[in-house]
Amino acid sequence: MGEFNNTDHWDGAAERYEKTAHPYTSRYVDAALAHVPLTHASRVLDVAAGTGALAFAAARAGAQVLATDFSPGMVARIAAKAVSNIEARVMDGQALDLPDEAFDAVFSFFGVFMFPDWRKGLAEMARVTRPAGYGVVAVWQDRGAGAFMLLGQLIRRLFPDRDLAPMPEAMAILSTAEGLASELVKAGYRDPQIEHVTRDFDLDMAMLEDIDALFGPSPDWTGLDAAQKGLIVSELRRMAGDQPQLPIPSTALIGMARR
Repeated sequence: MGEFNNTDHWDGAAERYEKTAHPYTSRYVDAALAHVPLTHASRVLDVAAGTGALAFAAARAGAQVLATDFSPGMVARIAAKAVSNIEARVMDGQALDLPDEAFDAVFSFFGVFMFPDWRKGLAEMARVTRPAGYGVVAVWQDRGAGAFMLLGQLIRRLFPDRDLAPMPEAMAILSTAEGLASELVKAGYRDPQIEHVTRDFDLDMAMLEDIDALFGPSPDWTGLDAAQKGLIVSELRRMAGDQPQLPIPSTALIGMARR
């Protein structure tokens, strides 16, 4: 995941992320906010905010929100919306330039597991959460979500003798309820509760016309030869049939804990 730790990667991907990933990750936000009471007096921090799926939802609930991301391109897209109760700042989630115990609720949606020092990221979240405040972390179950998760499933089925690329440490640990709960406690939170939330990712079949752009970042894809890639594409078309979109059920783990 080296490119995921490069600001240039995310700056360049910000426009596409806002159009594709943002609407999808927004589908999981309701499950998190359902367990965190927010009022107009609540101070909320969104760590690795991307283009602000969680931040905008928390703002609609009336909270005062600080959205942070290490990518200036992502932060600029949040700031451009000019929502009065959202401040957007460029900031490294592994070293938050914020005081201790400053927020009533701290969220990281599909972000902290990508940090080079992800345990430091979790500890920083806990540090800036007020006593009895909430920490909420969303991660993917299995090998991610949507098209990347489905790619792994198809490789296992079509090429059973082929090994998939090893998952990064954070994904391997945090993608189970036991692992996520344990790491929240180690970071400084208590009483973790883990919820499994499944939503459909709708794969636009038109994207198969540029299949390398769709799967390009995946090492499992780049390791396939042309014939194997062709079989993957054929299977995706078979699965979709006449549908313009292929629904891919994807499960997130949403961990909520108290400080």
